Amino acid sequence: MDYNYRLDLSSLSKELRLLLEILKTEDYDSIGLGNKELFIDIDWGLFLQLASHHRVYPLIYSKLKKADDNRIPQHVIQTLYKEFKKNTLQMLLLSGEMEQVSELFTENQIRLLYLKGPVIAADIYGDISLRTSKDLDILISITDLKRTEELLLSIGYEKEVFSNVLNEWKWRKHHVVYFHPQKNIQLEIHWRLQPFPLKEPKFNELWERKRVSTLSSYPVYFLGKEDLFLYLISHGARHGWFRLRWLLDIDQMLRKGFKLEDINPLISKYKNRKLVGQALILASELLKTHMNDGLGKLTEGNDSKKIAQNAIEFIKGIESLATIMSSKDYKHYSLSLKSNLQKFFFFLILFYPSSSDLMTLRVPKPLHLLYFPLRPFLSVWRKARKPS
Repeated sequence: MDYNYRLDLSSLSKELRLLLEILKTEDYDSIGLGNKELFIDIDWGLFLQLASHHRVYPLIYSKLKKADDNRIPQHVIQTLYKEFKKNTLQMLLLSGEMEQVSELFTENQIRLLYLKGPVIAADIYGDISLRTSKDLDILISITDLKRTEELLLSIGYEKEVFSNVLNEWKWRKHHVVYFHPQKNIQLEIHWRLQPFPLKEPKFNELWERKRVSTLSSYPVYFLGKEDLFLYLISHGARHGWFRLRWLLDIDQMLRKGFKLEDINPLISKYKNRKLVGQALILASELLKTHMNDGLGKLTEGNDSKKIAQNAIEFIKGIESLATIMSSKDYKHYSLSLKSNLQKFFFFLILFYPSSSDLMTLRVPKPLHLLYFPLRPFLSVWRKARKPS
């Protein structure tokens, strides 16, 4: 990689550096040979916290279990093993539900594409136990939303309750959550890959490039390679890459021979070169991911490096997503990901009424249009009432 893309990693803790070293090293016996201080004075409690927070403990355990290394306390290996076993059971449970939901939707003429979960764990890692998933993310056409809701409610799922003023969900949401209390399984039903105004392929376009998984006996469909690669990048970037798991997905796809030049037509069409550059810089700097000749063109300019450096602030901690997204740093970062046109639409959406306006001042439903002129005043009122 061009050294012009070197990031400042001086703020990373020793524990995170060790975690990264284990993740990026194929041969465990070579870990620490170049840096003998790597295992000295490690806070193993923090190490385990980081492995859990970044959702990389399955891969960490799969590497450490092969090692006979007295530098790593036995209780660390045991804790990782317990979490590894729990995750394997969770992925098996999700795999079964994935197949059942696919069959149910297909029988009712609803096309669906799995975005994450066991299907991509098998595709990217070759083993569902090596990646974590807390739920199943499913993409459908927006025209099938009503029928999808009816189907899921009929088999015991409960829909997330949220306020909706003047159909604000069309502008502010891109998925809705369903939960099955008996099975303890959560589904996220998406009608967009990412929130508006990010530009993305239409459902029919994604469907044409779909792949079928070899994980189940009943056909289960998921995104084509190029679409999956760009979706994972957009998703990771939008969340500040605060979980290393998403960067590992990119690393693994590239290690398995994904060709960067294959995504050039899609990058040109959907204007996400800056995000791709950010992901490649982070993967190369943190995981030493091998890049082919496509790297230079995809990381041209300083924008990708700048947002890659900014993401380090979210990667190095163990804060929750809610805490990160409420920070001023994240709000500035999020805005920096957008093109000028996307920023224009983003600010335009801010003037659209929201459920918070409804909570601030309730007016009868026939008069909800009044929220448009009232929104600036209601927003100022909410800020004035917030405790300092």
